Amino acid sequence: MLSFVLSKLFWGILNPANALVLLLALGALMLRRPRWRRAGERLVMVAALGFLAATFTPMGSFVALPLENRFPRVEPAGPVDGIIMLGGAVNPPITADRGDPSVNDAAERVLAFADLARRFPDAKAVFTGGSGRLLGQDTKEDASIRAALAQAGVPEGRVIYETESRNTWENALFSRDLVRPAPEERWVLVTSAMHMPRSVGIFRRIGWEVVPYPVDYRTRHDGRPYLRFELEHSLPVLSQSVREWIGLVSYRLMDRTATLFPAP
Repeated sequence: MLSFVLSKLFWGILNPANALVLLLALGALMLRRPRWRRAGERLVMVAALGFLAATFTPMGSFVALPLENRFPRVEPAGPVDGIIMLGGAVNPPITADRGDPSVNDAAERVLAFADLARRFPDAKAVFTGGSGRLLGQDTKEDASIRAALAQAGVPEGRVIYETESRNTWENALFSRDLVRPAPEERWVLVTSAMHMPRSVGIFRRIGWEVVPYPVDYRTRHDGRPYLRFELEHSLPVLSQSVREWIGLVSYRLMDRTATLFPAP
């Protein structure tokens, strides 16, 4: 529980978007004090340069590219015993409020999972994800996913739901305890490409070998920068990729992965 709370608090500060806003606000406050004015000007300048770099340079793509290219997607061939999708693709509070499934920028996870469930009708289909929010643990992801999958044509009863996990480590542990995969079984793991290295490392650490099926790409495979010069598009890519790099280091230090940067 402590590691979960600390991770949320630290990320609230280290998130590049939040960090830039905090620097800007702190600098603005310091400008009001003559003795701190010079330091405040520097902080405001750093924040402004950070926003400019995030908006008008391929910084986010360069940070994200190694993560997204680490596990190239290979279409599953032969028998598939199970398919597992990690949570994080829906907005449960909006779903609960509006009564309509709300998905986010990782909606490709839902589409790929539904497609694989149709293509491999004999495979077990598992969704894992409770609530990754520090507050609001009573609003789980499964209601949103059930509704979204129903709209995608996946019949009720086709999917097994794990609803207590709060992070990727618990996704893997709780799902393993729920379905008890045999060593010889072949399971396909669906999650965002940026999230795949850490996810595969965690599943391997608990003894569950999976076939990576990355989706939700944010970069070009050849390394050419994907520039839109729009802060609302470029800053999230940078924030998400920085989060994954921090997650890789943190999980390695906590012995939740066997290597710093898991590879195929």
